[in-house]
Amino acid sequence: MLTERRVRVSASPEVDLFVAETGDRASGSLLVIHGGPDWDQTYLYEPLVLLRDRRRVVFVDLRGCGRSTRGLPPDAYTPLSATGDLVELIAELTDEPVDVLGFSYGGLLAQRLTLAAPHKVRRLVVASSSILPVPADAFDGWRERDERLKAQAATDTAAVWDDETTGDDAIRSAPANIWQLELLPEYLARLERIRFSSDWAASWVAGTLPSPRLETGPDQLAQLHLPILLLHGRQDMTFPVSLVAPTLELIPTARAAVIDDAGHMTHIDQPEAWIAALRDFLDE
Repeated sequence: MLTERRVRVSASPEVDLFVAETGDRASGSLLVIHGGPDWDQTYLYEPLVLLRDRRRVVFVDLRGCGRSTRGLPPDAYTPLSATGDLVELIAELTDEPVDVLGFSYGGLLAQRLTLAAPHKVRRLVVASSSILPVPADAFDGWRERDERLKAQAATDTAAVWDDETTGDDAIRSAPANIWQLELLPEYLARLERIRFSSDWAASWVAGTLPSPRLETGPDQLAQLHLPILLLHGRQDMTFPVSLVAPTLELIPTARAAVIDDAGHMTHIDQPEAWIAALRDFLDE
């Protein structure tokens, strides 16, 4: 059972974030930041709701996404503004530090959040994302990936990017996001429940969306001495698993759970292994 509400995080412009939560408030909070960014929180409910026995699990839709405030000017959708929203959200949720899980693009925002308000973050989970930048040649020679990405080409040439285009892109990229193709029907059914948006896409298509990465971010994270988990699928076709090892060398307080036979949507390919690795980390 999820409790839903909207939380005001900005007065100018007015921004309300849609929040759904489950679990015991006395057990500490886990804030979950979705990817996309023009997706919503729902594709992460399973298996994360299983953590309600040991955490207050808080899912949030970013500004411009899902059931949060939409229709803002294009320049209102930036990693900086989204990070500011999340800092304010944590302050409203609790006076105690929270655990943060960021998935894909949300993993990049989670890093910015941690650096913007390190006193508010107890542990950081970077799921299906990366701390180090992705090299241009990271996937060279991976024929399987090349074949699976061909289906996405039609969306890349869309004349107008709207909510429907975002959904179409998610469907076309499904074979590149799921490693175990027999799970595609289940994944596509999950996509049908997402409230796709396109508010972030306007600046992305125009090439004016700032990068969510901070140039000195990896070094800054290393200096925080914060427990960090890299939760990654070995066959991830968006963020290469090859970046895990050098990240661990750079950040001594980081550890990794690399899950076999799993792609970008590791929590769907291998939900039991994924949630077990997360439980182990959060319980330390």
